[in-house]
Amino acid sequence: MEIGSGLRKVIDTGFAFQQAKVLLAALKFDLFTILGNDGMTGEQIRKKLDIHPRGLWDFLDCLLCMGFLIRDGVGADAVYSNSDEAKRYLNRDSPYYAGGILELANSRLYEVWGNLEEALKNGRLHNETLAKGKTYYDTIYSDLKLTEEFANAMAGASGENYRLLSEKFDFSNYNTLSDIGGSTALFSIYVCKKHPNISCTNFDLPAMESIAFNNVKKFGLENQIKVASGDFFKDSLPKAEIISMGMILHNWNLEKKKYLIQAAYNAMPDHGVFIVTEMMIDDERRECCAGFLQSLNMLLEFGEAFDFTVHELKDWCAEAGFKRFDIIHLDGPFSAVLAYKK
Repeated sequence: MEIGSGLRKVIDTGFAFQQAKVLLAALKFDLFTILGNDGMTGEQIRKKLDIHPRGLWDFLDCLLCMGFLIRDGVGADAVYSNSDEAKRYLNRDSPYYAGGILELANSRLYEVWGNLEEALKNGRLHNETLAKGKTYYDTIYSDLKLTEEFANAMAGASGENYRLLSEKFDFSNYNTLSDIGGSTALFSIYVCKKHPNISCTNFDLPAMESIAFNNVKKFGLENQIKVASGDFFKDSLPKAEIISMGMILHNWNLEKKKYLIQAAYNAMPDHGVFIVTEMMIDDERRECCAGFLQSLNMLLEFGEAFDFTVHELKDWCAEAGFKRFDIIHLDGPFSAVLAYKK
């Protein structure tokens, strides 16, 4: 490695927060939605966003360098438009909008991560819960706006994975599915749109019930998807041939992870399958940087919660009684592990 390239990697990594903040600011300004499928000059954008001319060109051209904008021309008459990625994932009008999770990053996670050093020292959570005396989920679910923000964030983070899973797994051999912690019912919606033979139950806390039902109704799937509410640590899981959990297990410590896995095993018939979708850390813990960052995020949010490897998940599932396993690779570091009861 050349010394210069090594130093550049060090500097770029240490200042990665600057690029992140540029993207998050553009999202907060709704720049990508305003541009849509059209183009605008810098001055048109400035007036639309009501921002000062001093930072305008640096801001837009930084987004250009980062690959989120395209520019036709040079200077004041140049026209800026969305890149393909921005059109698909950052425009609110796109069915693939993934900006919800980035909005959450900007509104609260950016500040929470400022506490990382302290969390690494004492191993405890370090978020707004410390000041308010309530758990993170208590804070979210007591406020409809925060609940919707959180639900949209989770949908943005998981939508592409759910779409891919609905296409890659053969659901034709099953008639029922219960998605546990299903939030907006997005996974059930993708499955039902692709597989009209299956009936789904979306199960989450009562605070999510109206949000999930409205989403199901929007897609006209009320006859195929049932919205149920409860607490998966207190109530029995809705029985089904397929029990799925997407980005659920990483929220908890090992004891609670094992409890949920056993609950899934108990809620399905002998031919049942348990589908776990997560940002899986590679077994040798060398490559999945995104998984380690997510696990550190769990430390900041919940303390004992953590992300895990496929091997660890298989061991926990085998302990619960599952006999064999498959894995389906999804988007980036995400995978679905399939645990079969027999």
